[in-house]
Amino acid sequence: MKESEVIAKTDDVRVRVMTLNTREIADWHYHTQVTDDIFCLSGNILVRMKEPDEEIQLVPGHRCHVTKGRVHQLENLDLTEATYLLVQGTGGYDFNIVKNL
Repeated sequence: MKESEVIAKTDDVRVRVMTLNTREIADWHYHTQVTDDIFCLSGNILVRMKEPDEEIQLVPGHRCHVTKGRVHQLENLDLTEATYLLVQGTGGYDFNIVKNL
């Protein structure tokens, strides 16, 4: 994943533009205090979530909400980069990788 562009960052809120490389798949992970609001800016992004199992496909203009504690991952389905606006809040940020899913 490319380095993100930080729009805003406080102790309780983060807003960043994130880029997924061609066909990139992010690690399964969760956050203990923050929710993720994912707004697709370009490309074709698949958001997978656990408990319950769910998949949401995002194209530009579409949004997905991931509650705190819910295990999830993102995948770029395209052969070009995909970008999304990630709004995380409110609470302290953490990134907990989940293996063996």
